[in-house]
Amino acid sequence: MTGAGSLLWCGIMLLPSTASAQGGSVTLEATVDSTPVGATVMVLDPERTAKISVTVRNDTSTVQRVKTVRISGSALALTFFAYDTTVPFDVPAGESETRTFPLEPADLGAQATGLLPVAVEVIDPQRNVIASIDATGDIRGSLWSVYGAFGLGVLVLTALSWLSALIALARRRLPANRWQRAMRFLPAGVGTGLIAVFSLSVLRLVAPSPTAEIPFLVGAAAVALLLGYVTPHPGEHHLSEMDTVRIPKP
Repeated sequence: MTGAGSLLWCGIMLLPSTASAQGGSVTLEATVDSTPVGATVMVLDPERTAKISVTVRNDTSTVQRVKTVRISGSALALTFFAYDTTVPFDVPAGESETRTFPLEPADLGAQATGLLPVAVEVIDPQRNVIASIDATGDIRGSLWSVYGAFGLGVLVLTALSWLSALIALARRRLPANRWQRAMRFLPAGVGTGLIAVFSLSVLRLVAPSPTAEIPFLVGAAAVALLLGYVTPHPGEHHLSEMDTVRIPKP
C-alpha cells in the first residue's frame, strides 16, 4: 500500500547534563536572553536576535577545549534545525569559563514551528560533544516550514491509508485472514498517532518526546488493528428482507 513504509518509519530533561572525562565531569549551563535553559520553555523567534550565554565547568584533570556551540531541535528522531556557532575557548582543569554570543536564527521560520525538544551542546575540535543541556523550545516559525510540511505529508499519507483500507472493505477485497486484515489497517493507525503528536506540538501543547509519542502511537495502532481484526470476512454476505432473489422458472 502506498505510503505504508513511510508511516511506519516515521522527557524533557531539566537538569544540566555532564560528560565524564578521566574521572571527573564537565558541566554545561546556558541561558537564552538571560533565561536559564531547561528551567522554562526556550523561545526562539526568527525575527529576533537571541543572546546566548554558556558556562562550562571543568571538574576533570585535563584542559577542555571548546570549539563550537550547537543549538539544535529534533522530533521523531529527525533533526529539523541546527545552528553551529564557532566560539573557541579553553577551560582549565577545576575552573569554569563563560562565553556570550548573539544568535540570529533568520531562517528558522522556514525550518520548524511549535514546541520541539532542543539541545544546547558544546563541541570540541574533534566534533565530540563535551557536555549538553536538553530543554523544550518554543519555535516561532511558520506552518509551511520543513516541520510543518512533514506533518502535512503525514496527514496526506494517513488519509490515503484510511481511504485505501476502507475502499477495500467496501468492495470486499480485504484478506480472508483476520490478522492480515488487521495489518492492512495498521499503517493508518500509526499515521493517526503521528498526526496527534504533530498537532499537539504545533498547537504548543506538548512537545514530542518518547513519553508523549509512545501512548499516542501505540494507542492509535492498537485501535486500527482492532478495527481491521473485527471487519467482516470478505466472503460473508447475509440476505436482508430487502434483498431480491430471482427464482428460475421450472
